[in-house]
Amino acid sequence: MSPFTPAQVGCSAERLTRVSALIQRYIDEGKLPGVIATISRRGQTVYQEKFGWMDIEARKPMQFDAIFRIASMTKPITSVAAIMLYEEGHFNLNTPVYEFIPAFKDAKVFVRETENGPELADLERPITMRHLFTHTSGLSYGFNPADPVDKLYLQARQQREREETPETLQNAIEALARLPLAFQPGTHWRYSMSIDVLGYVIQVIAVMPYEQFLQERLLEPLGMVDTAFYVPPAKLDRLCGLYGHTPDQPGLHQVTWRPVYNEPPSHPNPGGGLFSTTHDYGRFAQMLVNGGELAGVRLLSPKTVALMEMNQAPAEALPYGFGKHDTYHTGYGYGLGMRVLMDVAANGLAGSVGEFGWDGAFNTYFWIDRKEALYGLLMMQHGPNGYYPIARQFKTVTYQALVN
Repeated sequence: MSPFTPAQVGCSAERLTRVSALIQRYIDEGKLPGVIATISRRGQTVYQEKFGWMDIEARKPMQFDAIFRIASMTKPITSVAAIMLYEEGHFNLNTPVYEFIPAFKDAKVFVRETENGPELADLERPITMRHLFTHTSGLSYGFNPADPVDKLYLQARQQREREETPETLQNAIEALARLPLAFQPGTHWRYSMSIDVLGYVIQVIAVMPYEQFLQERLLEPLGMVDTAFYVPPAKLDRLCGLYGHTPDQPGLHQVTWRPVYNEPPSHPNPGGGLFSTTHDYGRFAQMLVNGGELAGVRLLSPKTVALMEMNQAPAEALPYGFGKHDTYHTGYGYGLGMRVLMDVAANGLAGSVGEFGWDGAFNTYFWIDRKEALYGLLMMQHGPNGYYPIARQFKTVTYQALVN
């Protein structure tokens, strides 16, 4: 049998060299530490190359089995786990969240700050499961101390620390339910702890710890052997260094923005806590390309995966973005835990309507295009997110290599 060639699945080997040229420039210019790029089409890996370093100071080259902090690329995994419970009939997208977490039934909505404290309003509609999946729930993250709602999140965290409240997923979400929402559910988009709440809903429905459900129902069946909320000591030598740029030190340097757990944490983070590898995340991505199945293991039906190719965010919440002039997400809506492409022309890059995916704080990035039987995966450890336009450039050089 002749060896596999990209041409067999409609890709140009010559044009795929542009992927290498793009990424190598970033490495040669000292902008990025190390990268692994993967492209799969029609079930075949047509491109996979490693570049640069896992640890620049130690001169440790990037390896294919390197472990990465995937941060918010945890969200698609948690979302798929929740969708598996949707398939069992436990909820639909319009089900109120209070059916699983009663405290959210009496949630209040922030109106304005007053001399006597925040003015609050009653809910006009309940928070639904759709609102959680699409970050339109009114929840926040607590990242911005200048924002009045985020300020309350920060104060609540400090209070729990003073009281030495055990850090568990249940405690964190129950505390969250006591805080006001930033807006009426369904009226705006705000990146938030919505997927963390979704993780706790999984725990309530499954009557087992969220992380146990994830391990038994998703990670193990897919053979994702190096994906977990911690890195055991035996695997620490495979963990990439984390590099970034900060205002006081703009050059590329190692940073300590994210703790590394060497044993299972008491509070797994459903929205951003997983470590993973190119191999593992590639299996997750290929399962979605295949319509919910991989190597004889079916997690979802094709009809359910089709829901992930549709915008699920309310019209009032679109266009969504992280700022007033967020062109990165132009043309996208928001689906089940991930962005979804609605308007290819508006986005300005080649692609297909229904393409979906997400990225992480440290510039891990992936997308699924089932119309082209394609996924692209970029793994690195560099922040802040979007410091360079490499993700969009990678997408461009991927599609220009499709010739059939």
